[in-house]
Amino acid sequence: MQQSAALAELRAREAAAGLAQSQTYTRFAARVEECRRSVLAFFALAKQQGKSVAAYGAAAKGNTLLNYCGLGRGDIALVADRNPHKQSKLLPGSHVPVVSPERLMQEKPDYVLILPWNLQEEIRTQMSGIAAWGGRFVTAIPLARIYP
Repeated sequence: MQQSAALAELRAREAAAGLAQSQTYTRFAARVEECRRSVLAFFALAKQQGKSVAAYGAAAKGNTLLNYCGLGRGDIALVADRNPHKQSKLLPGSHVPVVSPERLMQEKPDYVLILPWNLQEEIRTQMSGIAAWGGRFVTAIPLARIYP
């Protein structure tokens, strides 16, 4: 059976990316663990300093991150999301309550962890009022980063 040009091109891209080599996955696993350590270090520092942490965006990838790091209600007070269908629910595994963005603004956490990190610029713009009480944004990918 002859493969299509599209399949041949996809296989060539996969080979170029090293997807057939175990070292690719070993390096990826090391980066994932480094990310986890940086996130846990951020939460340890926040707890040591008595700072409150909330999150924004009840995205599946962010929930996966929380569960991988073993974070839950004792670490994150709430997660805000604009989608009303997600509000008044709990994130799977971590059991962090999902609330409206307005509720997050009322709570005034010290840090807001942006769970859909690929949208961090948009979210930081939309939620810029957080700076009014000295709140700061945090992203976790590729490593935990606190924004001024």
